[in-house]
Amino acid sequence: MKRNKPDLLLLFSCLTLVCIGLVFVYGASMYSAQISYGNKYYYVTKQAIGALVGLVAMFCCYKMKLKHVKRLWIVGVVVSIVLLALVFIPGIGIENYGAKRWIGFGSFSLQPSELAKFAFVLFCAVWMSKADMTKFRCTLPVICVGVAFCGLIIAEPNMSITMCMAMLMIVMLFLGGIKWKHLLVVMAPVVLAVPVLILLEPYRIERLLAFVNPWASPKDEGYQLIQSLYALGNGGWFGVGLFNSRQKYRFLPFAESDFVLSVIGEEIGLIGCIVIFALYAVIVWRGVSVAVCSKNKFRCYLSAGISAVIAVQSLLNFAVVTGSIPPTGLPLPFVSYGGTSLVVFMAAIGILLNLSTKISGGDFDD
Repeated sequence: MKRNKPDLLLLFSCLTLVCIGLVFVYGASMYSAQISYGNKYYYVTKQAIGALVGLVAMFCCYKMKLKHVKRLWIVGVVVSIVLLALVFIPGIGIENYGAKRWIGFGSFSLQPSELAKFAFVLFCAVWMSKADMTKFRCTLPVICVGVAFCGLIIAEPNMSITMCMAMLMIVMLFLGGIKWKHLLVVMAPVVLAVPVLILLEPYRIERLLAFVNPWASPKDEGYQLIQSLYALGNGGWFGVGLFNSRQKYRFLPFAESDFVLSVIGEEIGLIGCIVIFALYAVIVWRGVSVAVCSKNKFRCYLSAGISAVIAVQSLLNFAVVTGSIPPTGLPLPFVSYGGTSLVVFMAAIGILLNLSTKISGGDFDD
């Protein structure tokens, strides 16, 4: 089969976001890195290494034959479950701020939940391409794997990624053609689980109350949201200028990671944020276009699933930073500081580029 050219607009949008991320990770972290590590380039250096590894991963996934990717559908689930379980083992799991979300070996650390999202998409793509998803029994493997992942992730605890995974499960079931009555049966316990999970943990109740009225606890749970809103408000239409953020001086927690968009909004304003939103919209649009033009179900579900991960996680981050939903930790794909997230998302773009070269072909190398 003749190989078409990759989607260059998709590639350009991804690399532009990565470069923007490097600039703003440096700008947002330079002060805290100097105070904490005596090196203002500490965070951006690690992010640059992640970007280089991500480029290699992207190229490898672009060149890999899809039949080899397809064979990893069970392996990906098993490896993800093992890695998610390892975070609870003392000496391997790394605890930060009361949550065990990473595993570490020496200077190397990994966040398994970032891998699990795409492993789940691959599993769904292969299974749904073979199964009749209009039959409820055929939806059970997708539901079981999704629930297993959600259970392990919420135990860390990490409600934000759990929500992301649950939303992704519903999206994949919908794409697979599940009947509406079956989808409602699945969605009902998911929706009911949200208030239950909030009530089980006092700090989640406090976050919810802080979301409703952050100024009721301006120095506690409401602090982060207030500082994020200050940053966005200070930026106005065009921002205060690159590297001129005030909030980065340790006023805004996690300024280089989960709340990097607040610094972006402060420094380049609403117009700059709109450009960022547009780049994500282009990536999702091009990914959906690949899905629509794909000639078989596997490619369609895989490209649509990857696009769904990027769309869901980006929208959740936008909503948190702007105070549209209760604050929770969730990195902005391609931009937030974090090596695992950056490498995994860039590898996923490599698969999308791979799929974009085959949209006119049949099943020849699947």
